[in-house]
Amino acid sequence: QVQLVESGGGLVQAGGSLRLSCGASGRTFSSYAVGWFHQAPGKEREFVAAISWSGDSTYYADSVKGRFRISRINARNTVYLQMDSLKPEDTAVYYCAADSTATMSDLYDYWGQGTQVTVSS
Repeated sequence: QVQLVESGGGLVQAGGSLRLSCGASGRTFSSYAVGWFHQAPGKEREFVAAISWSGDSTYYADSVKGRFRISRINARNTVYLQMDSLKPEDTAVYYCAADSTATMSDLYDYWGQGTQVTVSS
């Protein structure tokens, strides 16, 4: 079992940056792959990025490649999502999830409560 808590969301102007954190409880967190998803009002939850348990492999949605970077520090039980060059269309609730690197949300067993990211134009 692992419990996930997101933080770092907020309001930012277009072109700005935010860093989201996904903190986890449980001694086995370092063995979990982690993904980030976002969900805008009235839309489906969408894959954003994922990272393997070791951090050696990362995956990104085409819409965020070159702008977002996922990383992790297992000793801190934390996964990060650095978001640069933010656009209004990035506005959504962002969720972290474990234990997969898949793009399909159904393949993840554990979810955080989400953190709101709002990008103003």
